[in-house]
Order: sequence, then C-alpha cells, then structure tokens
Amino acid sequence: MTSTFAGIEIGKRGVIAHQQALNTTGHNLSNASTEGYSRQRVEMSAFEPIYLPGMNREETPGQIGQGTVVERIERIRDQLLDQRIIAQASGEGYWSTRDPYVRMMEQLYLEVGDNSMRSGMDAFWDSWQELSQYPSDTAPRQAVVERGKTLVDSIHERYKGLKGLQDMVNQDIQLTVGRVNDLSKQIAGLNRDIQKIRAQGDNPNDLLDRRDLLVDKLSSIIDVTVDSRDPDEFMVHTAGYILVQGKIGRQFDLHQGIDTEGYSRIVWKDTGDEAHFAGGSLAALVDLRDTTIQSEIQNLDNITMNFVDLVNEIHRDAYGLNGNTGLDFFQEYPFVTNLNGNYDRDGDGTFDSTYIFRINGTNRLEGQAQLGFEGQITLSGADGDVQIPYYPTDTVTEVVARINNAGAEVVARLNREGFLSLKGSTAEGWDNPDFVIRHIEDSGYFLTGYAGIINDRGPAGAYDWGQADAMTALSGGVQKYSVAPVAHPSGWIDLNPALLRDPNSVASGFGANGRSSNPGNGEAALAIAAIRNTPVMVGNHNTLDDYFADSTGRIGLLGEQSNRALETQNLIMKNLRDMRESISGVNMDEELAAMIKYQHGYAAAARFITTVNSLLDTIINRMGV
Repeated sequence: MTSTFAGIEIGKRGVIAHQQALNTTGHNLSNASTEGYSRQRVEMSAFEPIYLPGMNREETPGQIGQGTVVERIERIRDQLLDQRIIAQASGEGYWSTRDPYVRMMEQLYLEVGDNSMRSGMDAFWDSWQELSQYPSDTAPRQAVVERGKTLVDSIHERYKGLKGLQDMVNQDIQLTVGRVNDLSKQIAGLNRDIQKIRAQGDNPNDLLDRRDLLVDKLSSIIDVTVDSRDPDEFMVHTAGYILVQGKIGRQFDLHQGIDTEGYSRIVWKDTGDEAHFAGGSLAALVDLRDTTIQSEIQNLDNITMNFVDLVNEIHRDAYGLNGNTGLDFFQEYPFVTNLNGNYDRDGDGTFDSTYIFRINGTNRLEGQAQLGFEGQITLSGADGDVQIPYYPTDTVTEVVARINNAGAEVVARLNREGFLSLKGSTAEGWDNPDFVIRHIEDSGYFLTGYAGIINDRGPAGAYDWGQADAMTALSGGVQKYSVAPVAHPSGWIDLNPALLRDPNSVASGFGANGRSSNPGNGEAALAIAAIRNTPVMVGNHNTLDDYFADSTGRIGLLGEQSNRALETQNLIMKNLRDMRESISGVNMDEELAAMIKYQHGYAAAARFITTVNSLLDTIINRMGV
C-alpha cells in the first residue's frame, strides 16, 4: 500500500534531480571557453511506479508514481561530424606546416641585386667573354678569378641556406614524433580510465571530451581513423596500422643511417618497420626534408657539378699566359680515391661497387649522321632500368635527345670534340648515390662499336656498378671516364689554388700539334663563355640558363600551391568546426534559460516537500484521541 511518507520521498527525488541539473548547467557555463568541451544535458525520467504488473500487487486502480530521477548526464556530440573533422584535419595540418617552410625557401631564391647566384653566373660568363677579346692581358684573367670566387661563394650560400632549412625540418620531425608518442600514450591512458568508469555504470563525459580533443590534435599531425564500435577497445589507426588499441598506445622511434645523410627515418618502435604517413604535419615535414628541399639541393648540386665539369673540360685542354696547361679551373674532389672507382659499399672490407660519374666515347660522331642500324639502350632509372630504342633512320642528335627525355638517371651529350659523353645525374631516392652511372647496356651497336662507350653488346657486355672493376666493360682507358664526386658539390666546390696564386695560369687558348697557344689566342675563353647558352643537357635542363628560369618558376609555383591549398583547408575546417560548435558548444542564452527552468523546478519540489511536511504535522501533532 502507499506509504504515508511517500510524498516526502517524491519531493526529495525532485529536489535532487533538479539540483543535479543546475550543477550540470553551472558546469557548462564554467567550461564555455574550455577547448574541446562538449555541453552536457541531464536526461530525467519518471521513477518506477509502486505497483508493477504481478500477482502480488494490491487491487488498487492505476499505478502510483514516485517522482523523477536523473537517468543520465548526456554529452552532446555528433559522431559523424567528428569523423569528418578528423579526416580533414590531416590536410590542414599538412599545408599549415608546409606553407611557412616553402616561404622560407622562396627567400633563398630571391634573385635581386649583384650578390645573387644568377648575377654571379652572368658576371662569370661576361669575364670569359672579355678574356677572349684580350687574351694577352693579365687584368681580364684576374677578373675571371675574382668573379669565379664570387660565383662559388653565392653557390655555397644557397647550399648552406637549403641545407640549414633541411636540418631545421629534421629537428622539427624529431620534436613532432615525440609529440605523437606523447599523444598516443595519453589517449591509451584515458581509454583505461574511461573503461573503469563505464564499468561502474557512469558516463565519463569530461574524459571523453579530453580524449576527443587529443584525437583532434593527433589527426592534425598524422592521418588517423577512429574505431569506437567497441567501447572497451577504442582504436586509432594510421597508415593501415593500429596506433592505439584500448590501453595500449604504440610508439614511434627514429633511426639514423648513413644512407640518409644522418637524417632520421621514422619507424615503429616495436617492429622496426618504416612508418609512412599520407597527411598531417609530420607527413609535410618528411616530404619537405626528403623530397622538396632534397630535390632543390640535388638540382643545385647537378647544375654545379655539370657546370664545373664543363668548364674544367675546356680549361684542362687549354693554355694559360704563362704556358701552363692541364689545370682544372675548379677544384674537384672525387668520392673515392681508387683510380678505377672501386668502393666498399656495404663496409665489409671488400670492394663491391664502381662509382663512375662520366664516361666519354672513343669515336667521334657527327650529330646529323643517320645510324643505319637499330637496337635498344638500357640505362639506370629511378624505378629500375629504362629502355631507349633507336632505329636506322635516327640521327645521333635524335638518339641523344631520346636518352635525355627517357627519364633515366643518366644524361648524354656530344662534347666539343664530337665524342658521346654519358653522365650520371642525381638519384631520386636515398638508396642510390648521386652522380653515379649504375647501368649501361645496348642490344645493338650504338654504344659499342659506333660511339665506343662499352666493349660488347647485350647483357654480357653491359656495364653495371654493382661490382668492383666494372670499368673493364668500357671501351676507353682511364682518361675516358671520371669517378664520382664527393656528395653535394655545391657545398665544397672551389677554385683551383694554382689559379689564385698565379692568375696567368687561367687558360685562354688552345695549342696545336703539341705546342702551347700564342698569347693572342682566345678560343678556349670563347668556348667557355659559349657554355652559357650551349645545349649541354644538365639533368632535365637544356642549358645552364634554363636551370635558373626553371628554379625560380618552380619555387614560385610551390609557394602559390601551398598558399592556395592552405586557404582551402582552413575554410573547410572552419565550416566543420563552426558546425560542431553549433551542436556541441555552450550557448549562454540556452544555458541561462535552462538554469531558470531547473531553478523553478527545484523551488517547486522544495515547496512540495514543505506542503507534505505540513500535512504530516497536522496528522501527527494535531489529531488527538
């Protein structure tokens, strides 16, 4: 039967429920400015009535209610919207990290004033042009030396700037990996606490908000997806692997290697497998360090190495005012001291590779001569060997152009004497060294008996760097090839000290019949000045001037791309965050209205208790016998 004091209990439940609702409203108002906070709502429901269906219930019509209780405190959140934000955040993180570094790189390419690399190169060519007009004077030679020093200094400055930027990015990678590891550990720790609270039947709303905030921060650093189907095994995936699973948070580690110039590779700490990311700030940093900046350094190295080699090739055969010859204008440093280019690549104490940069043929060729035979040239490329066919009606010039446009990491040209020259270019990946020819093969006769590059055709006569003394496959002697240079020639190249000591050693003319040139011969100086606009095929650039035009345009496009992509991502994320804020954010007007409602509810419940208390007082104290 109904208790006499049931009214007190009903009133008490009403007071407690509305007090919890008021506390929740105050909690919302207090956290209106808290990052990642989601507003909470109290869900009330009627308490179970006295009589439930059963055989033992009293025969009293209707079910007598017992007031209200707090069913749960619910966190207002849109899970589908959260997933969209997590998916888009990696794009915003990528471009917001990349954009400032690209802007810094743009500053290095400002070709304004007389101290720029471009102006230094122009002045260098002009000095050779002047020397060709006054080959018997010392002053033009002094000008060549001074402008050569200025050009070298500007090349060094650009290299230092790019290398310094690459080092800065590498340090940023190390810090960012530490941040990812810390977030992974924190999310796993929150998963443990959330699991314990849920086991007690409570809703850990504030802990869920904190976890979601950490996941948002993580999603801007690396590309992640979230799986919350199992509340006890909340999981975070990245790059197809599990990063967080329940209470377990996996970690990343940094492995340094010689093949990456001391830069760190990101690996999974527990397996050692290399980690790859498709988005986020960490992916932007890795792309900047290993692709964008590395490519710019390689382009600078390529232009420097080929520029130096071309100038030295002519200067070495010419004579100075003092009769000296055989001198290089620029000082070159070979990667290996072994004359045959032999190198111990795996460090076991035995030569196992051959590092050769340039190979010259032994037979003079005529550029417009048709071949009269066919075959297929195989050269090393970024993703394996590259096949270049040639046909009987092709000219030598056409075959050379086909080699240069095939995408191989080997370029070709006819030098000033008409010999075919093959050069190794920069390698696309860390696994292969720059300026090393890795493979040459010809199924026909173009590179064999015609040009005189290799001795025999087919796989048996191929040149391959993966063995010691691979130069035995070449047709010429030692004078027909040169070993690979020390890495990053743009950072160490310098003028020949002999020319600094005596500018009269600067060569200006060619000799004849073994005799030195006469003082008025300026043919060599003119030939060096002509390199400026001569098709020399430096990497993908036809002339040296093409390099400067391409590099300036390329950096400008990179800056424009990053700026536009960042604006687009920021706009997308702003719309998504505004949408989430409209759903989960704390609205002051709404909270104040709820506070008034709960206040009135609390007052009504309290008034009800007072009324019931008055009734009980009448029954107990005022009804006498």
